Amino acid sequence: MTNSRLFFPSISVLLCCLSTALNAAPESLRRYGSTKASEHLLIRGTTDIALFDSVLLGFAQSNPSLGITYEQWGSNELYDLGVAACAGIAESADLIISSSVDQQVKLVNDGCAQPHVSYETSTLPASLNWRNEVFGITREPAVIVYNRKLVPAKDIPKSRFELIDLLRADRRYNGRVATYDIEQSGLGYLFAFVDSLQATTFGSLIEAFSQSKAVTTCCSAEIIDGVASGKYLIAYNVLGSYALARSAAEPNIGIVAPSDYTLVLSRAALIPRRARNPVMAGQLVDFMLSGAGRTALHQQFLYMDGPDLGDQDPAAMGTGTANLKPIQLSPVLLIGLDDQRRAHFISLWRGTFSRAHSDSP
Repeated sequence: MTNSRLFFPSISVLLCCLSTALNAAPESLRRYGSTKASEHLLIRGTTDIALFDSVLLGFAQSNPSLGITYEQWGSNELYDLGVAACAGIAESADLIISSSVDQQVKLVNDGCAQPHVSYETSTLPASLNWRNEVFGITREPAVIVYNRKLVPAKDIPKSRFELIDLLRADRRYNGRVATYDIEQSGLGYLFAFVDSLQATTFGSLIEAFSQSKAVTTCCSAEIIDGVASGKYLIAYNVLGSYALARSAAEPNIGIVAPSDYTLVLSRAALIPRRARNPVMAGQLVDFMLSGAGRTALHQQFLYMDGPDLGDQDPAAMGTGTANLKPIQLSPVLLIGLDDQRRAHFISLWRGTFSRAHSDSP
């Protein structure tokens, strides 16, 4: 992978992103700070406002002259809007924070970000700071979620191997196992593609999903709601922060960090090239990387110092830090976004999860 920058996306990409910029709206919006603030910061992100609220409240309180607008977007729409803003055909955010870190790396590679250097960013490992333009700010495992009341202890899959064996052997789980729809969810695509690089399990896993008529749906909240209600018995590759936050109030939710390997995601923050307030955006990045910011993130399960999964039953959890696989912010992630490779992977996914077995959004 070269370090060349492609400042202008293709015409077809721009047209797609222009359509998004003109027609889409954020899923949610919240404002922080004084309504008479002399300075403003526009943040666009994929993190649910409820989880990110304490971070933005803390930053606003430490900057009384600042007004903050946070827009919550779906990952694919957020990326399209970022491309359109980079090309000057949509309003730019001052900071973009996304769980679809491959798309963030793509924006950096295409010249759509600007650098930020500080003491806080210098403390990040190289795997979470690429070109001083994209920064990993959280630490969240991808987990297996199950319904504690409806899944017997003997059936709780502690690894992908056990999940495969369970789905092959027990028809009770047919149509009641869920994961992300990778065409709707950029995060879902990222997790699935990284899984596909693990040759020992991926082929068997998607075969088991197909045989058991597993279903796909758009997003973490829908998947976890389905498990909590008993619509789904097991959900695969769910972002642990959302699962842990929900399990704190929902005793039916059980969580497993797979013992064969557990992917660890760091949401990526970047300052767009056309940001109007890059200085304050950089200060927010620094705040999130500081002790106070990480405490706020940790309280919402967005920053975990290790494979700490709260008060889950150790007998139902995966094991060991040696099996954590952090997703690095690097050009390697661009492989999965290659048009031909992406089209082939989505075709494979569609063949596994037919429309008849998929939930509508």
